[in-house]
Amino acid sequence: MKKFLPWIIVAIIAIGIYSWAKGFNNTAVEYEADAKTAWSKVESAYQRRADLIPNLVATVKGYAAHEKETLEGIIKARSEATKTTINAGDLTPEKMAQFQQAQQGLSGALSKLLLTVERYPDLKADKSFLELQSQLEGTENRINVTRDRFNDAVNKYDIYTTKFPGKLLASLFGFEEMARFKSASGSENAPKVEF
Repeated sequence: MKKFLPWIIVAIIAIGIYSWAKGFNNTAVEYEADAKTAWSKVESAYQRRADLIPNLVATVKGYAAHEKETLEGIIKARSEATKTTINAGDLTPEKMAQFQQAQQGLSGALSKLLLTVERYPDLKADKSFLELQSQLEGTENRINVTRDRFNDAVNKYDIYTTKFPGKLLASLFGFEEMARFKSASGSENAPKVEF
């Protein structure tokens, strides 16, 4: 029996290390998947906004035919924003910044459109325009909520994979820090609204 005791101890230690590593890996995979799903929800919210824009433009176009430059700017910005996507498995800070820049261009174009609308009192009272404007406002709120939830999911994943001793296993299993969604530079300043 004494002969087998060291082997039994080694086996118990090996099983303990295996269980710890397996548990770490499975939890990290789960947190990473949660963060990727949260990013998909961010993209979905942005897509909803992009889908609303053609209807908004068409409604405004009927009232403001001579505001062609503003409407074309929105169409172009929407096109740029919808073609810039990120694979959820490759969320690098550079790709996040590129995605955000495209979305910021669309936000700027929409702001310009809403300023243009101020010149048309009939349009501001139009039921379909008011409904679209309300949907767009709700969508902007959804975008903010999904970005916050994405950052929360990334935070949970990053904490789990960078705390000791998990950090040792994270590098061994190939888990890397994920990029968070950051606000655009200058967004800390209140926007200047001119009529």
